Amino acid sequence: MRRSIAAFCMALLVATQACAESLHREELRLPMAVAGLRGLEAMLLRPAGPGRYPLAVLTHGAPRKPADRAAMSPYRAYPHAAEFARRGFAALVVMRRGYGASDGTFAEGAGPCGRRNYWAGGNASALDLRAAIAAMVGRPDVSTEGMIVVGVSAGGFAGLALAATPPPGLAAVISFAGGRGSRADNDVCDEEALIDAFATYGKTARVPTLWVYAANDKYFGPELARRMHAAFTASGGRAELIEAPAFGSDGHKLYSAAGIPIWTPMVDKFLRAHHLVSREPIALPVADLPLPPQLSAAGRAGFTAYLAGSPHKAFAMSPTGAFAFRSAQRSTATAEAEALKACGQHAPDCALYAVDDGLANR
Repeated sequence: MRRSIAAFCMALLVATQACAESLHREELRLPMAVAGLRGLEAMLLRPAGPGRYPLAVLTHGAPRKPADRAAMSPYRAYPHAAEFARRGFAALVVMRRGYGASDGTFAEGAGPCGRRNYWAGGNASALDLRAAIAAMVGRPDVSTEGMIVVGVSAGGFAGLALAATPPPGLAAVISFAGGRGSRADNDVCDEEALIDAFATYGKTARVPTLWVYAANDKYFGPELARRMHAAFTASGGRAELIEAPAFGSDGHKLYSAAGIPIWTPMVDKFLRAHHLVSREPIALPVADLPLPPQLSAAGRAGFTAYLAGSPHKAFAMSPTGAFAFRSAQRSTATAEAEALKACGQHAPDCALYAVDDGLANR
């Protein structure tokens, strides 16, 4: 809990969250023939003003445990989407097939650990991104000219696979800790096959790409990152590699809310170098709600973290100061129920105090 509070508090300090007046948010279902009737789950976040904003497609990683895929939500990436929205992008967070509430069968399997076909798995991921981009074509508030793809871990790998056969308008790809096949700390299935996949993508990828790996990444360490980068560029791919300092206990988490002060300057420099940003980031206000007086120091820190948390969210507490909050849920109703349940483990008389950016029952 304390680590989560610290992460959200840092996000608050750099003002990454927005109130409803600053950003326009939509929950979307994106059509894709092989993704079933409901298609892909997505969340769009863009500046609230009129105009057409260049698309930034944000795509997630893959948990080591397959059972964890269903619990994933676009709102986990809300802080990241807000950073790109405040830079003038229409940030589209896409859940690929088999993740979150997206329909369709998981398509990214690469075979047994000792004999992987990462190239095919990455191409399957890229198909989902291509479908998401196609769904945005023609919207009056989104432009696919000068668009970027930003991915973390398996999502970074997916972005580079897309760059190998780029859709019209793709201008750059940003990959944080990109790769596939990590099954334990510093243990990647069939490393040579992974490196070969990067080499194959590099043969046709010609858009500029940015690769960021922290020194203490426990999924894809520095030596492997250098080998993947060398294979990609030796084949002709354009890639700038940043070897970032160690971050926390696992550098694979650099691309997080807590890491925003570190990774956003890297992104800004890359975007400026390729003329992909037209303005300085706008400041986004955080909801200003009264601090409940009965909260302890830990409770006050928790409430500060709640204010910086991603929608959908809820904060529950008791008259004696017991508290709990939940954020980045798929719905506000779920956040309310989960916050009350968690608070109820500490006190019998918990009630909702705040819901999203307002006080409960007001």
